[in-house]
Amino acid sequence: MPILISLILVALLVAFSAVCSGLNVSLMSLDVDNLRRKAKLGNNYARRVLPLRENSHLTLASILLANVAVISATSLVLEKHFNGWLALLISTLLIVVFGEVLPQAFFARNALRFTGRFEPLLRALIVVTYPVSKPLQLLLAKLLGPEKQHLQSRSELGIMIAEHSDGRVSELDNDEVEIMQGALQLSEKKVGDIMTEIGGVYWLTPETVIDGEKIHEIKDMSRSRVPVFDEGLSSCHGLLLMKDLINLDFRGDPRQVKELTLHPSKLIGYKTALDTLFRKFIASGTHLLPVERDDKIVGIVTIEDLIEEIVGHEIEDETDRAKNRS
Repeated sequence: MPILISLILVALLVAFSAVCSGLNVSLMSLDVDNLRRKAKLGNNYARRVLPLRENSHLTLASILLANVAVISATSLVLEKHFNGWLALLISTLLIVVFGEVLPQAFFARNALRFTGRFEPLLRALIVVTYPVSKPLQLLLAKLLGPEKQHLQSRSELGIMIAEHSDGRVSELDNDEVEIMQGALQLSEKKVGDIMTEIGGVYWLTPETVIDGEKIHEIKDMSRSRVPVFDEGLSSCHGLLLMKDLINLDFRGDPRQVKELTLHPSKLIGYKTALDTLFRKFIASGTHLLPVERDDKIVGIVTIEDLIEEIVGHEIEDETDRAKNRS
């Protein structure tokens, strides 16, 4: 065989080895769960690569068989023109540099794109090597078992989300990042961390008399709902809503709180996690819950407190702004 043809053949074999080596690295670097998510979002490469990655033992065996065969063929071609040791040295250098290091580094940077583009080649390799690769797949499946699903921990998710605040190419803006970070921390924080302590709570007792003066007092407190506790702060009788008092004349007909409509509100524990608190608000149908500790009411928590904790900012209404201006 003329040396020119041999060199061309060696170049083709090394190129094919480079593709196999690059595909080996790129395919195994792809996460199955991530591919499933991308496939659901319509990524064409992910849809094509997913079956190959899910059946990774068969695909991997096919790639390695083809790569080893090409490496062996390269040595045989060179051996016809050089002595054994020189042929071995040349083939080793060619394969390591151009068939392993460079293609692996190149393919790893764009793993999904390259694997998707060479998907037809991967399927062809599986067909060609099937008599050998299939038994290898069965052996690996028996020895290693199915690939386990890997889910990120809360801390890992927090780091991943935080990276979007620094990334210029992220689709998330800073507000979205802050909201997601706040939501991830809900289970780590307790009601006691965000509640208003009882010393700062405006509340009434069932025996409190509501007259014109008391109405003005409640209005000055800027409360849309007022909790009703007993004197010992051991139980909550409900919530008094200001909107229920609009059409009542308390100047001419004072009434005790217990004679008015009280909306039920269940107590919640001081150490309740904030994600549980979120579900409690949904189930209770109220925006305010009294907080108890050691069978005594120690404060209140509102849905506004919870939202502020999630978004990471204090929410001011018109009354708050008026107070700040004054």
